[in-house]
Amino acid sequence: MTLKHAQYCLAGTILLSLTSAAIALTPANDLSLLNTLERGQWSLRAAGAEAPLTKICLGNPEVLTQIQHAGAACERYVVRSTVNSVTVSYTCKGQGQGLTTIRKESNRIIHIQSQGIRNNAPFSFSVEGRRTGPC
Repeated sequence: MTLKHAQYCLAGTILLSLTSAAIALTPANDLSLLNTLERGQWSLRAAGAEAPLTKICLGNPEVLTQIQHAGAACERYVVRSTVNSVTVSYTCKGQGQGLTTIRKESNRIIHIQSQGIRNNAPFSFSVEGRRTGPC
């Protein structure tokens, strides 16, 4: 092994270790990523769409985890939580279930992918959320 090759291997190992440490430092049941989002009016729209699909006055950001079951009392389980994303599985007794991943681009821009069952029918959607102003 040449010195240059050894340096690249060491740099790669350090980078991999730092990435793993950042993921490991985020507790598995952590929704704190959602608390970093700015409160206010948010517009959700499908990728490439002109008009917003829906508007939400964001107070409690946990509502973003179950958009198709808004207002329903659901049990949530955090499947995965990292520095920039969170995946939540939820079940709403008698109303359905879902799996939602929220990826944070900034405190004002997010990407949501969700799929599940609502009213005995499947749903699946991907939207971009942007904070548009105060409520």
